[in-house]
Amino acid sequence: MKIAQLVFACSVSAIVTQTFAQPSDYPSRPVRVVVGFAPGGAADTVARIMSEAFSKALKQTVVVENKPGAGSSIAADYVVKAPADGYTVLIASPSSISINPALNPGLSYTAKDLKAVTKITTSPLVLAVSAKTDIKSVADLIKTAKAKPDSLNYATSGNGSAPHLGAALFTLLTDTKMTHVPYRGGAPAIQSVMAGDTDLSFGTAPSVLSQVNSGKLRAIAVSTSEKSALVPNLPGMREAGLPDYNLEFWYGIFVPRNTPAPVVKTIYDAAVYAMAQPKVKAALANEGTESSVSASPEAFETFLTKEDEFWVKLAKNASIVVK
Repeated sequence: MKIAQLVFACSVSAIVTQTFAQPSDYPSRPVRVVVGFAPGGAADTVARIMSEAFSKALKQTVVVENKPGAGSSIAADYVVKAPADGYTVLIASPSSISINPALNPGLSYTAKDLKAVTKITTSPLVLAVSAKTDIKSVADLIKTAKAKPDSLNYATSGNGSAPHLGAALFTLLTDTKMTHVPYRGGAPAIQSVMAGDTDLSFGTAPSVLSQVNSGKLRAIAVSTSEKSALVPNLPGMREAGLPDYNLEFWYGIFVPRNTPAPVVKTIYDAAVYAMAQPKVKAALANEGTESSVSASPEAFETFLTKEDEFWVKLAKNASIVVK
């Protein structure tokens, strides 16, 4: 009996030692960065731009993995259920972190199931219309929407996504009605506008600007009240005639809630390093977004508390239903 107890005690001791030693060895194998949208969209673009520098900082291979669908909730749910060991990281926007959990009680996760690490980028949305339309300004868009309610279709990357919220705020402030057409990511949504299947989108800058520059889309404003240095040739909403409209978009890094603090710190430090690299900053600027990291994981948590109030209030005021 004593021998059995001794063996058991030694086994437990070994397991405990291994458990607490593991963070100091992190990372010892490739790290997966999960994106909740299809390839070619803004989240995917940001992930791939930062991945090389992120990999260098971690001294490990970083693999970007796309899990689109349900306004990025599929990806968030996947990461929530992953082992809390730092090898599965989520790049997410307000939709999967704030909006979807608040509006869809049927989700198997809540925002509290994820640990905030740091914000990584911030940018305005870009209001872009199909080049096949006659809409050349925000005033034209409002006039058309008022003349023919529900005749204009706007494409988004899913229910509860930032483009969805951007359009919802627009209709609230202008007292107009447009028809929502959700897609599984920013790239297919923008492709639908280019094809003329839908009329417009409040797209994330990385998914829109290259198409605008090639003449396949017509950008008419940014979603911030004032002009943005990231997209200097477009008017802000105040200049465009909607002074009360202001919306800024971000992406951040999250891990499962119980991820050990030393691992969270390692991921945070690697992200800060990656987002500070001139090559990364230049690539992001070319896509109409910029590096923006939090002072600490705790500072990001504080930021999210305020953000939750804004996004959830907007979603409820716009009667958005996330299923």
